[in-house]
Amino acid sequence: MRAERLVALLFTLHRKRAGTVGELADELGVTERTMRRDLAALREAGVPLWSEPGRHGGIRLVDGWRSRLDGLTSREAVALLALDVPDALAGLGLGTAVAAAHAKVSASMPAQLQEQARTVAERFHLDASAWFTSPDDAAALPAVAKAVWTQQRLDVRYRRRDKVTRRTLDPLGLVLKAGVWYLVARVEEGLRTYRVSRLTAVAETGETFARPEEFSLADWWRASSAEFEKMPLPLKVTARLDRSAAGALRRVFGPEHVNEVLVSLGPRDDDGWAEAEFAMEGKEVAVGQLVSLGPGVEVLTPPEIRAAVAEFGQALADRNKDQR
Repeated sequence: MRAERLVALLFTLHRKRAGTVGELADELGVTERTMRRDLAALREAGVPLWSEPGRHGGIRLVDGWRSRLDGLTSREAVALLALDVPDALAGLGLGTAVAAAHAKVSASMPAQLQEQARTVAERFHLDASAWFTSPDDAAALPAVAKAVWTQQRLDVRYRRRDKVTRRTLDPLGLVLKAGVWYLVARVEEGLRTYRVSRLTAVAETGETFARPEEFSLADWWRASSAEFEKMPLPLKVTARLDRSAAGALRRVFGPEHVNEVLVSLGPRDDDGWAEAEFAMEGKEVAVGQLVSLGPGVEVLTPPEIRAAVAEFGQALADRNKDQR
């Protein structure tokens, strides 16, 4: 992307101090015409460049000028280098760009700060995915991410339960929540959120759109999430699950809906049991789903669901006891 190229050009000028248009173009792998446009863009952005004639001349940065890009504090530099390149950025096509940024910053850091970054990376790790779930199969993510970058209007087909609907939307941003990708988009009715794994078809319409100047993805998601969490759950159930029952979650609830039904799943105790919280449709559905997880389920609350599961199990035991 052009923004990455301009950043790379700034680092190149800092390192070389001077270079002809041809030399800079060769180093960054672009044409001289593109390089002239990029140099003009830097000048328009306030970067003080000047041309020095002669055999050893070329494009130079004014002596003593430093960009804000390399004005990182020690804590900022350590924080940047200590972060591993997550799969999320790779899915958006940014994995290489982040790795390159790490290399550039690392090359200019004193050995002491590099050691601090390694120390932090050895002691802290971020894992944003949920327990006992595989990564969301978001096959449409690359196409959606491209449309977000380029502000391309999309024609999509979206699966909701057993129904597939067609929508035309303006993709404004992507959010990764507990291992699940969500698309925030503008439609005729306003802003809506779509789970990327449920997009069965994605096609560009050939039209671009203008982003709302006042729109903030982070602010909108924060407000939307708070509103969603206020919605009453039809039936909240807490239970303890052994390893076998936890492993059956995706089979029973389906890979598409397990993250909706399973509100939380805690760590396993010494005996391999974990406490889980579910949001279920009603008593009859809850009992059927819970017993389908197998014998490794102990319902904690509410009492009526615990009693119903026990009654179901007793009836099953009575029906299948030894007839001899």
